[in-house]
Amino acid sequence: MDLPTNPAASRALISTGEIGLGGNSPSLPESYRSIPIVHGASFFRKMIAFAGPGYLVAVGYMDPGNWATDLGGGSRFGYTLLSAVLISSLMAIFLQALSAKLGIATGRDLAQACREHYSRRATAFLWVICEIAIAACDLAEVLGSAIALKLLFGLPLLAGVLLTGLDVLLVLALQGRGFRVLETLVITLIATIAACFAYEIFFARPLWLEAARGFMPTMEILRNREMLYLAIGILGATVMPHNLYLHSSIVQTRAFSQTDGGKREAIRFATLDSTLALGFSLFINAAILVLGAAAFHQRGMTGVADISQAYQLLTPVLGVSLASVLFAAALLCSGQNSTLTGTLAGQIVMEGFLHWRMKPWLRRLITRSLAIIPAAIVIGVMGEGHVTALLILSQVVLSFQLPFAVVPLIQFTGDRAKMGEFVNSRLTAVFGWAMAAAIIVLNAALLWLTFGGKI
Repeated sequence: MDLPTNPAASRALISTGEIGLGGNSPSLPESYRSIPIVHGASFFRKMIAFAGPGYLVAVGYMDPGNWATDLGGGSRFGYTLLSAVLISSLMAIFLQALSAKLGIATGRDLAQACREHYSRRATAFLWVICEIAIAACDLAEVLGSAIALKLLFGLPLLAGVLLTGLDVLLVLALQGRGFRVLETLVITLIATIAACFAYEIFFARPLWLEAARGFMPTMEILRNREMLYLAIGILGATVMPHNLYLHSSIVQTRAFSQTDGGKREAIRFATLDSTLALGFSLFINAAILVLGAAAFHQRGMTGVADISQAYQLLTPVLGVSLASVLFAAALLCSGQNSTLTGTLAGQIVMEGFLHWRMKPWLRRLITRSLAIIPAAIVIGVMGEGHVTALLILSQVVLSFQLPFAVVPLIQFTGDRAKMGEFVNSRLTAVFGWAMAAAIIVLNAALLWLTFGGKI
């Protein structure tokens, strides 16, 4: 059955249960196929029509957790860990392309595919693991936003953490106005972050030759415990496991033709969209690390890993009055941006794994509470000085969860019974399984180094 391209008609069929492959309703039914794709439009118009989901995914790759790991890596080890940023970004581009292909080819998001393929026990385990990852990601967003509010307005961290609970209302208001409005806001915030860091980098005057060498991997990363810890933190901060679930769902907001040709075109444009968007995230992540290396490491300030400390030092170090303010403003944009997509991912995961729908405001309130409570406890009991360590730890937790999302994704996109003609080629399958193995080996290496000696 070829679904109608009229958004209102699609939603009407969804509400009456007339569509929904395998007897299941689609992800995010309120936005499903709500953005029309004009048949016969030019390449540019179609590219614009498909643009958006990739940027919603990309914001998860530049959230406040990245700031702590990238800034710490740059100030402590200079440009060396730029290779980790580059490799992580290339992995993200590859995995998000597979995620988009799964959603378009099968009409299923990754969580729904897991529920249909695995046993109930395995599905429950994967759901719990994914919820932990979403909570870890949301924790980074809460802490990042709270830090930015403190730096810009002097608001105490604990008050800022509690204030972030109002983000739930922002997400609901935006989604109620249409999915395109949400995408437009996200793209605007990404552009703002990029502009802020372009300004910072211009005045930081990095050593560009050293930075270019930093993109070449070195064995030192595997031998140095602290460097490996940060490298895997960068991996966890860059390749976000819940984004694989998110992307496979939100690509279905486009009302593309359900023919093989229509799906093939949708996969091509969705891949282009996510690749361009993740290119922006690569620039921003590299810019944060380069800023840490140029502003601090080059001046012998190798201990600057705290975001608040970086804020206080940027203006006197760079000699530019706006440096610190723009740094904090970009951090606030980053935290708010990630909030928008993290709560969507939580809704998709719960509906997909459990086939359990709850009101969006309640689901988002639960997601945000799982982040606010541990953040408030850490700040209240241990003090504000432990916030950066908590940020980095949240990213390492994400990295450990990553194989539980990557392995099913590669398995399903390599299954001809599910994918039909869109099944992974042999080369893609080999590359995907090698990537999954590398992630598992890196995590095992971190565990061995962590428990074999103090980081």
